[in-house]
Amino acid sequence: MSDRQQGIGDFLKRAGWADVEREPLAGDASFRRYERVRAGERGAVLMDAPPPHEDVRLFIAIGRHLRSLGYSAPEIFAEDASLGTLLLEDFGDDLFTRLLESSGREQELYRHAVDLLIDLLHRDLPPAVPEYDVSILLGEAALFVDWYLPAVRRQPVTSSERDAFFSAWQEVLPRANAGPPVLVLRDYHADNLVWLERRKGISRVGLLDFQDALVGPCMYDLVSLLEDARRDLPSDLVKGMIERFISGTGLDPTAAATAYTVLGAQRNTKIIGIFTRLWQRDGKIDYLSYIPRVWGLLEGNLEHPVLMPLRKWFDAQVPSQLRGSSITSSGAPS
Repeated sequence: MSDRQQGIGDFLKRAGWADVEREPLAGDASFRRYERVRAGERGAVLMDAPPPHEDVRLFIAIGRHLRSLGYSAPEIFAEDASLGTLLLEDFGDDLFTRLLESSGREQELYRHAVDLLIDLLHRDLPPAVPEYDVSILLGEAALFVDWYLPAVRRQPVTSSERDAFFSAWQEVLPRANAGPPVLVLRDYHADNLVWLERRKGISRVGLLDFQDALVGPCMYDLVSLLEDARRDLPSDLVKGMIERFISGTGLDPTAAATAYTVLGAQRNTKIIGIFTRLWQRDGKIDYLSYIPRVWGLLEGNLEHPVLMPLRKWFDAQVPSQLRGSSITSSGAPS
């Protein structure tokens, strides 16, 4: 048994969960791992988030704030921040992802998810949460030129190409703000939402992944929800949910639609870079299969006139044969 596993066992004993049954749950793109633990009739979820890669204090703080607003973030039964372990309320197996595949409740689920974002826009911001500012947005977009483009070209990106990339983003990112800043959860999509049938209203939306939250553009989480790297959403559903959000928030429709597109381009550019990094650095090759879908979303974003500076850069630096396809293990597009 490793030292870490021994430490986790000791943590469970201190928390009153000794000799539990432990069942692995699906991991994610981070260093975190999850297990379902059972002791008789009791159940919980163990988060294993090893420092220094992860910091559970962020999850604790943001979760406390969300629960104070009446949202369904998991209760924390036990914590050890220095070890990087939490024992969490188990929301069960009704992930939006699973229900979307089997229940035919697409409209209902997405309406509740959008209504939560509408409500969040009107709530007070938590203290001491950093800003999701232009420097962070640019740094995220840079993952594309740091990881994807060198992988498909098989040669580094030049300094002049990088400078032109950043210049184009700096020209369009001011249009990303369509209203007041909001707590941006950042990974707000079907894989991180759980349907809690017995609760009421927006508390039926269980939130799982929010430790990276920042204060920033109010359209970002809507983009995260509707421009999903892992599944295709019907265009009429996307259109209807955007309209629902704009109507519910009272934002200017033109400014909101522009901000949605700018943030969509930023997020999709970032995701292409992240998925390439997950393959190259972490050996998580499965993420490459999502890149064609994300390219399709990004190319749709780039059709907006506001994004002309970016479209010119992509047209010049990323020809069609380097787009819209997975990357093979050799680094070439397939």
